[in-house]
Amino acid sequence: MKCSVELSYYPLVDDFKPHVKAFIAELQKYDRLKVEPGSISTRVFGEYTEVMAALTEVMGKSFQGPAASVVIKILNADRDK
Repeated sequence: MKCSVELSYYPLVDDFKPHVKAFIAELQKYDRLKVEPGSISTRVFGEYTEVMAALTEVMGKSFQGPAASVVIKILNADRDK
């Protein structure tokens, strides 16, 4: 099943940009996912199980850094059209 995800990552530090860029770069390492960074949120498209596995891995790594909030919206359809 394909899914579409829109997520926003908010590191709770003054110098947040490097952390956001690193978060997106980690997502982009997954060849089977399409990752579209935006100015406020990032969209991710792919197979549900692969997207969820990638998000679990990337969020786990990011949570080893500064405190952060991640807001995620998941749609059970491919909106990459």
